[in-house]
Amino acid sequence: MNLSLMFTRCLFFLLSLFFMTVYMTSGPDGITPAHLLSGALLGAALGSLLISCEMLFRRFNLRAFNIAIVGLFIGYLMGQALVLVLSAILDISSASVHLAPQSLEILKISLFLFGTYLGTLMTLRASDEFYISIPFVRFTPTAHKKKDLIVEPSILADARILDLANSGLLDHHLVVPRFIVKDLYAQMEVSDESIKIKAKRSLEVLKKLEAIPHLEMRYNETDFPEIKDPMGKLLRLARLLDANLLTADITRVQMSSIEGIKAVNLHSLSNALKPLMQAGENIKIKIQRSGKEPRQGVGYLEDGTMVVVNGGGQFIGAVIDAQVLSVKHTSSGRMIFCNAMGEEETYNHHTHHDE
Repeated sequence: MNLSLMFTRCLFFLLSLFFMTVYMTSGPDGITPAHLLSGALLGAALGSLLISCEMLFRRFNLRAFNIAIVGLFIGYLMGQALVLVLSAILDISSASVHLAPQSLEILKISLFLFGTYLGTLMTLRASDEFYISIPFVRFTPTAHKKKDLIVEPSILADARILDLANSGLLDHHLVVPRFIVKDLYAQMEVSDESIKIKAKRSLEVLKKLEAIPHLEMRYNETDFPEIKDPMGKLLRLARLLDANLLTADITRVQMSSIEGIKAVNLHSLSNALKPLMQAGENIKIKIQRSGKEPRQGVGYLEDGTMVVVNGGGQFIGAVIDAQVLSVKHTSSGRMIFCNAMGEEETYNHHTHHDE
């Protein structure tokens, strides 16, 4: 744990104990064991509440905190305005409207809380358009830009990042923390040959990324010496820069999701770009109806893609094994043509029919 964070928590916990104990023992009875005990319990409860609130909001970045502060200020002004309007109305109609002092106070408090709550929520929800209402003030100058992607070490060990970088999708958005580069150079000095080879390959990929002219990859010099875990540093930097994490390690994705940081997984991206089906691939399909050609059956994948199976017409209602012949794109979507297993001779019939 960060030492400064631990110190701050302990300080405010002790201050809560001190102030609540002083408050409970400042009455006419003075210092008594009962007052000391109740003060200590109230102080411990208050300190625990403060630490719980801090842990609850630890995923908030500075931008969200600033917006919330401005929202509270605007809400305070709105609440005060509603209370002043109520007071003016009561002054004008004092002859006909009579409210008990207690009821009047409850009404004022309710109006004040309503105005504060409404003003805060409106500011939080419309922070992107706030600059329209107040000129020259804009909370999200990069609201319409893609988030930066912080490079995680497993990405540099995967050569596919070079193809992705050359595609143009990552232009101006790759950020490489300098502490990762230092770790790679340190791994070059270890005695373990496998670690040394992996670090060397990662550095070679990094140099190739630097050579891509349109990529505009950037280095970030921020370091967190109090954090020893490299993943902890990456998550801290991602929260600081309000950026996403680019990784090729599924465990990193799980850790980042726990911390509230979005991670882009290279493996998931690669799988998403694979062809739906490949020729020669075996699939299981339920035949739901007959096709246009004799002995032809038609089934559907879970996403609605039509699968035409030669030799599947006699298996309507059954799930059969089929081998993919081809995938065709039509105006209505994709169609997959298959042979029922054991019906290889129908491939020639299907081919001649297309011709």
